[in-house]
This record gives sequence, structure tokens and C-alpha cells, in this order.
Amino acid sequence: MPNHLINGLTYLTRGAQLIVHPQLRWFVLVPVLINIVLFVIITSMLIGQFGAALDWLLSGLPGWLDFLAWILWVLFSIVLLLVYGYSFSVITNIIAAPFYGVLAERAEILIKGSGPRPETLLHMIPRTLGREMVKLWYFIVRGVAILILSLVLSWIPLLNFLIPVIVFVWGAWSMAIQYVDYSADNHQLPFSNMRDRLAARKYTSIGFGGLVMVGTMLPLANIFILPIAVVGGTVFWTEELEDL
Repeated sequence: MPNHLINGLTYLTRGAQLIVHPQLRWFVLVPVLINIVLFVIITSMLIGQFGAALDWLLSGLPGWLDFLAWILWVLFSIVLLLVYGYSFSVITNIIAAPFYGVLAERAEILIKGSGPRPETLLHMIPRTLGREMVKLWYFIVRGVAILILSLVLSWIPLLNFLIPVIVFVWGAWSMAIQYVDYSADNHQLPFSNMRDRLAARKYTSIGFGGLVMVGTMLPLANIFILPIAVVGGTVFWTEELEDL
């Protein structure tokens, strides 16, 4: 299978096609309800804090640089949307992890006709939550490094335009890890091995994760994009990663 961005994009669209299948429909209901509750909470917080955060940022701008205010507004808005989408995904995934694990298992059975070894929800819940903590630590450590780099670049003219690109690529990689890992974890593949397989398909991974990232940035669409991404990640896993 070719390793390129376009191939990654198609996995999410195929996930959208499969998510309405009768065999998967009921396994989407609980995650979507969780997403709706979190959407209301997180979006309300974003709207409430946006103006105050922007005023704080612009207050430190010297008068002779006032002409840069609109550029900083655009950059700040883009970065904030990326952070919003990323935060929404991470928080939702921790809470809904067991349900997404079941959804990935059912999607794999639908795609291949067989899936991982059957497991009760009672056994799956502690395993999937433990895996989410491993991923969360991975995301926090590297996310802090990205934040520090972004803060440094924000004070360097011209290079500060790279900040949205860096944040987006990091977000795309994180989304690929997040949504492929449900299938990898169902097969109890170690987290580091799963990352190695994604790295071997890095362009496909960035294409898939990038489209998921865009979806998480869009209010209302992000309610449905996460279960679609789980199914799309399962298609990616079965077709390119499982046998690497």
C-alpha cells in the first residue's frame, strides 16, 4: 500500500461510510452522548476565555508593533482552535476509551470477518484506561516540548509563522496514534511497537491524523468525528499496520 498523505485521508472517509452500518450503530451511541456533554462544557469554556486571553496577549505588544495585532489575532485563533480540538479529543478519549475499544473490535470483525480474542467489558475497562494513561503521558511530555518551542518561536519574527504548522503536525501525529491504538491495544500490541508501525507509514499517518485534527476543530462536527476516526483507524490498522 502506498505511503502517502492522500491514502491517509481516505481512511477517515471510509470510517464515515462504515459508521452507519447496522452492526456498528449501537456501539456509537454512548460515545456520541459523552461527546455531546463534553462539547457543551469545553466549548462554553473556550468562548468565555477567548477574549480575555487575547487581550492579555496583545497587552504585551509595544505600541510601535500595533500593526502586527491582526497577525497575532489570526495566529492566536488558529493555535487556540488546534488546542481546543486536541483537548476535546484527549478528554473524550479518556472517558470513552472502553466504548471505543469495543467499537474498534466490532469494526474489525465487520471489515475482516474476524477480530481480536473476545474480552469482557469488565476486563477491557482497566486495560484500556491503563493504555490511555500511557498515551496521555506520551502526549504531555512531548506536548510540553512543543509548547516551549512555540513560545520561543513566538518572539522571533518570521519564524513565528511556523507555530501553527508545528502544532498542527504534532496534533496530526497524536490523532493517528490515538485512533489507531484502539485496534493495536485490542491485539495487545505494546505502545512503542504501535508507534514504530505508524512511523513506518508516517505520511499516511499524518494524512489520516491531519484530517481527524481538522474535524476536531469544528464545533458540532467534532461530536461525531471521534467515533468515525476510531473506525477509520481500524481500517488503517487492518490494511496497513497489522502485519508490519
